[in-house]
Amino acid sequence: MSTEETASLGAAVLVGVQLPGVTDEDHASDLAELGRLVKTLGYEVVATISQRRESLSAASIVGEGKLKELAEITGGKGVIPSGAPERKSKVRERWAREAGENGENDDERSSDDGEAPPDKPKLVVVDHEITPTQARNLERATGASVLDRSGVIVDIFHRHAKTREAKLQVEIARLNYVAPRMRESADSERRAGRGAGESALELDRRKVRDRIAELRKELETIQVRDEGRRQARQGQLRVALVGYTNAGKSSLMRALTGSDVLVQDKLFATLDTTVRALKPETKPRLLVSDTVGFIKKLPHDLVASFRSTLDEARDASLLLFIVDASDPTHEAQLEVTRAVLSEIGAAPVPSKLVLNKCDKLDPAGREALELEHPDALFVSAKNPNDVERVRQTIVDFFEQSMQDEDFLIPYDKQRVVGEAHDEARVLSETYEDGGARLHVRALPATLARLRRALTE
Repeated sequence: MSTEETASLGAAVLVGVQLPGVTDEDHASDLAELGRLVKTLGYEVVATISQRRESLSAASIVGEGKLKELAEITGGKGVIPSGAPERKSKVRERWAREAGENGENDDERSSDDGEAPPDKPKLVVVDHEITPTQARNLERATGASVLDRSGVIVDIFHRHAKTREAKLQVEIARLNYVAPRMRESADSERRAGRGAGESALELDRRKVRDRIAELRKELETIQVRDEGRRQARQGQLRVALVGYTNAGKSSLMRALTGSDVLVQDKLFATLDTTVRALKPETKPRLLVSDTVGFIKKLPHDLVASFRSTLDEARDASLLLFIVDASDPTHEAQLEVTRAVLSEIGAAPVPSKLVLNKCDKLDPAGREALELEHPDALFVSAKNPNDVERVRQTIVDFFEQSMQDEDFLIPYDKQRVVGEAHDEARVLSETYEDGGARLHVRALPATLARLRRALTE
């Protein structure tokens, strides 16, 4: 693990409002999950500010009292100054520079712009989607940078993206998040030339829109290529592992396929879909795909951006819902997974529930879950016997749909013999005067393709 991944970027404070209809357990779970997200981003959570309210404060999320309490932790003044010069969030400032903002005023902030003292937390993270105005007000009152839950998730995705497709998808979502939060600098002027009469902010926002258009065009090219690959796999049997982030999908993928996919105990360690053959290999061959994990309040831009990646789930023959059975909120996590899959059109795909990390359950907890989910597989991805049960369940699922058929393949069409060996299980093979006689077992669609090949 690199120094960048292990070194803390500083301290952070969480802020959450418990709205009507949200139970104490759900509120605590949301904040705990937000804490894990912030830790994944590289910050240490040193405090949490929580408040019950009928609604979010339009100005600063929390009330005046809680705002002052928050400011005491961060070293801010605890009030929203009127008419004071605005300071930029360092987090969004970095994003803006990467988005193409020229940043020519970056060094012109005064030293008394309300920035937190060196020993105070530099980041406030709000467990709600907040407006640019609310973020700006919180920053001016606390002297710290402010991110909402969506901003944290987008930044984590940005850091973890590895392939070109994932990087493009995340960058589009990130720019969509940044654009409405870009701010007019105090000394901005109308610019002449192209787009005459535009302010610096208007020009910067147009540059972001142009950049998004460029990224989408490049992404479409990659997706057309990948769609061709998916089409080429149409005749193959595919299983997709789906579930909440950090539920153990990659660990199970590695155990089922013998692949070297990344396994880390952190949120969103896997963003890129990986496809590998089930091991030991079967006839016909079974492909297993590991997909990006889900989370509550996943930004819509990310769902939209990763739609092509999630098509692996929609186009699969079988979905394995991987759930962390040791997590007290596993039922809510399962509902989130089902909701996202429904959104992308994958709800009709046959599925099986796999309750992972059962080695962490006590006997009473496991018994209760077995009563609640009698048809589920209770496993630990670390246990070879459990992995073999999952593998056999996958094989048995496809076996139920297979049929036997005899084919007499003329000697002038021996390529069909090769196709039968590749796409079906050849139970017997003999040679007669008229050709090769094969007794095969395969899915109906595969048998139909072999019949067509013989008549062409």
